[in-house]
Amino acid sequence: MAQRVRSAWLFLTPMLLVLAAVAGWPLIRTVYFSFTDASLSDLDARQWVGFANYFSMLSMPSGRTLYDGLLVDPVWWRAVWNTVRFTAVSVISETILGMIVALVLNAEFRGRGLVRAAILIPWAIPTIVSAKMWQWMLNDQFGIINVVLINLGLIHAKIAWTASADTAMVAVLIVDIWKTTPFMALLILAALQMLPREIIEVAKLDGANPWQIFWRVTLPLIRPAVMVAVIFRALDALRIFDLIYVLTPNNVQTKSMSVFARENLFEFDKFAYGSAASTLLFLILALLTISYIRIARISLDGGR
Repeated sequence: MAQRVRSAWLFLTPMLLVLAAVAGWPLIRTVYFSFTDASLSDLDARQWVGFANYFSMLSMPSGRTLYDGLLVDPVWWRAVWNTVRFTAVSVISETILGMIVALVLNAEFRGRGLVRAAILIPWAIPTIVSAKMWQWMLNDQFGIINVVLINLGLIHAKIAWTASADTAMVAVLIVDIWKTTPFMALLILAALQMLPREIIEVAKLDGANPWQIFWRVTLPLIRPAVMVAVIFRALDALRIFDLIYVLTPNNVQTKSMSVFARENLFEFDKFAYGSAASTLLFLILALLTISYIRIARISLDGGR
């Protein structure tokens, strides 16, 4: 056993070193910059300011107290709310739709292999390409979505899907659900493929109908795999950037935490402030993930 442990560490060490170089060191630097007044134009001239980027108080001669920092920034908290709302709706929708697609693909029918390959096409398309394609389709002037809906009588005037405050988040969710549902379906299908057929046959012999088989037999058996898939998808959704940045740029209604951090880091030349936002984003991701694993009592090795 000791030899196996040494061998495992021997094989893992190169990966850990690379991970520390490409992820650990930049993370440490980001956290450090969040406690300074660093500017992108001159990082070497930074000065230590402590928690000023997160929260600070300034007492005026008139007796009024001014509060500043990320923790009292309404734009930041709006970005947090946008991200959490986007994550909740997208992950729940993709899990339900992915389950339906996986159950269909798990059934025996002619041409199943071709359908399985076709269903993965949206997920295989790069996110930037998908966002740009849907941006054209949702355009209020020449987009095909408005044309189809008008011809069907569902709307009476063209809608600026990605520009309107009422529909911008809906547009982002539609694109994300279309693209990522195949990913969830693939993971759930893999779990369905591992189920022993004998259990299903015994349930049928006992007189269980399809809904009872799914709810009482199939779902409990694949639940650990589904919960792990939800973790991976939620982590990806919480740090959403590229889809929102391309589809709805400069839109307060859809601005995510990652977009907020990027704007401050590079566009507004508030590098320290953007570093603080990136640090809080990391902490939020870590806390939500740990809480989810604790509450759901999930074992990441596939057990429960």
